Amino acid sequence: MKLGIVGLPNVGKSTLFNCLTKAGAAAENFPFCTIDPNVGVVSVPDERVDRLGKMYDSKKVTHAVIEFVDIAGLVKGASKGEGLGNQFLANIRETDAIVHVVRCFEDTNVVHVDGSVDPLRDIETINLELIFADLEVLERRLSKVSKVARTQKEYQKEENLLKNIKELLEAGKPAKAYEPADEDEEKLLKEFSFLTGKPVIYAANVSEEDLADDGASNEGVKKVREFAKEENSEVFVVCAKIEQEISELDDDDKAAFLEDLGVKESGLDKLIKASYELLGLISFLTCGEDESRAWTIKKGTKAPQAAGKIHTDFERGFIKAEVIPYDKLMECGSMTAAKEKGLVGMEGKEYVVKDGDIILFRFNV
Repeated sequence: MKLGIVGLPNVGKSTLFNCLTKAGAAAENFPFCTIDPNVGVVSVPDERVDRLGKMYDSKKVTHAVIEFVDIAGLVKGASKGEGLGNQFLANIRETDAIVHVVRCFEDTNVVHVDGSVDPLRDIETINLELIFADLEVLERRLSKVSKVARTQKEYQKEENLLKNIKELLEAGKPAKAYEPADEDEEKLLKEFSFLTGKPVIYAANVSEEDLADDGASNEGVKKVREFAKEENSEVFVVCAKIEQEISELDDDDKAAFLEDLGVKESGLDKLIKASYELLGLISFLTCGEDESRAWTIKKGTKAPQAAGKIHTDFERGFIKAEVIPYDKLMECGSMTAAKEKGLVGMEGKEYVVKDGDIILFRFNV
């Protein structure tokens, strides 16, 4: 999973990025990997994998991972090259979703680029820049397609789609507001990777005082939640200052610190939960002496396709899947005991994998 973090300057975006990646690396012993100055990879905390690793005395324990791409603070005119402009907008075209950090705290020591704190205005500023960037890409493609569509029918569908999306964008609406007429249009739409076609998670950055009640008493957070509800986006409340402190702590101290604050989850935990929910993702598990591992798939994925996540040969030569829910295995204490109780199912090609399924794939190629 790859998430792009965007926001205006001085909203706490880069602080949050640095804390999330550092906290994720420290908590899960995953080596922080700097691919370039603004990309970080962290492991997804999952105690199920850790417990399986101990049960099987696995040589290796591998968590699912999230790649974060931190985009330099966008400003009005970014799509036209203002600030650091298009080079950074291009970085998020390949992401699965956008994490939009919105400032919902007052602090006279931190200057707001527009002079005052107004979450909805900030959201509109960023959204317009993403719309302008999409329009620029779309118009270039439409110009080429329109020329060949006159003589080659196969391009007419693409031309019509682009015209429809252009109409939406010019009306100030995102590409994701468009409903594809059929599977062909849906496939075309995915190929364009429109910035405004991506799912959005709003990170409402609040003061320490507003963290305990999850931003319930913060007017800015209320407005962000109402806005997000209208467009079917996710929201999570975070305090970048607190995340900075959490990122310096080990697991035990982190748990105690959160408890003192009256907070159940860190910002990273909240973001992961929101991401999985928004993108419709789940994890299935594999375990053994060599490795215990979590694999991320879409909800509704069938057994052969889940097997293909491990290796294409597994999908090609799929025979059956031995499946037991994680909770059932923990109750039994071992796979042998679970099999004696008849709790391990033998599933075929139509089996839909569920979150927490522990699977052993049988295949032949």
